[in-house]
Amino acid sequence: MTARRWLDRLKAEWLLLAFALLTVLLAGIDPQPLRAWQRWLQGPTLAGLAGLLIAIQGIRDSALVQHLAAALSARAHSLRGLGLMLVSAAALLSMALTNDVSLFLLVPLTVAIGGLSNLPVARMVVLEALAVNAGSTLSPVGNPQNLLLWQHGQLTFLAFAWAMLPAAAVMFALLAALTWAWLPRGRVALAPQALDRRRVAGGLATLSLVALASMVLLMEYGHAVLGAAVLLAVFALAARRSLARVDWLLLLTFAAIFLGLGHLAELPQVRGALDRLDFSQPLTLYLAGILASQAISNVPATVLLLERAHDPIALAVAVNVGGFGLAIGSLANLIALRLARLPRGLRMLHRVSIPFLLVCAPLVYLAWRWVG
Repeated sequence: MTARRWLDRLKAEWLLLAFALLTVLLAGIDPQPLRAWQRWLQGPTLAGLAGLLIAIQGIRDSALVQHLAAALSARAHSLRGLGLMLVSAAALLSMALTNDVSLFLLVPLTVAIGGLSNLPVARMVVLEALAVNAGSTLSPVGNPQNLLLWQHGQLTFLAFAWAMLPAAAVMFALLAALTWAWLPRGRVALAPQALDRRRVAGGLATLSLVALASMVLLMEYGHAVLGAAVLLAVFALAARRSLARVDWLLLLTFAAIFLGLGHLAELPQVRGALDRLDFSQPLTLYLAGILASQAISNVPATVLLLERAHDPIALAVAVNVGGFGLAIGSLANLIALRLARLPRGLRMLHRVSIPFLLVCAPLVYLAWRWVG
């Protein structure tokens, strides 16, 4: 690879470089024992992402996604109708399969639909990133922060979902309005020349679908590392080309993010600043959860504020709202952009997600306090 190509590659991986630099700087400023680094790395989460990446790459290479995209595009009438269908699917799937898994399923499908129709892919992927944040808010198992707070608060499944309903309803209402306003009014126009004429590779498709379902189940029961190891071995034997095309740099990027943000959240200066705040005040906790999510992402923010928050539902509402705004607010945002490989995707996400946060945050707070 030439020096220029390496430079171009490094420019594309600026997020990896930035968090790798942060990790190195914090290691020099605040040395920590190995067990702290192991905790920040979140090995099971990385293993789960690896397994999902392998399975999804196999599904892509089998041409199954392309054929499903063609079938959906042919049956859709308007761009707005198709967009609302995809946004609703993202929100609903995120309630059961978590926000990250939903994106692994829907973003490749959306990219394929955009390749053979006039659907604006960049806008749709941004909307789907917002949709999984909104949909997963309602479910105790929709995202990692909800799962943690649900267990910490010792609430029943239905009690947690009922308490989160006002926030989720406001989010989805705003998202539906944004989808309707932002997508073009025209009809879906197919480009016949863009249709994938390849036949579905049945063996690879079956293997990849089984791999995906198995990985989700193993993640659910805490065996993500085992699942990723098995998938790695199986694909190395049966689908080596698909394995070679997996976006391994995405895993390195998340490893750097976990290490950098995990260390940042545990700095004595950060904890000292939090100790001076009165988290018994609902508005203080709400704003702290949102702002912490914007700085270190909503899952680390939840861990940081968990023992200081007297009300787990109040913290859950705050950190779920904090998933909007800056891309780092929720790692689902970064996954969506990376899966779609959008040029200037980060800029487009921020143009929509930051105003969405500024409108959503006060409305959610009012709805939550009024109902609560």
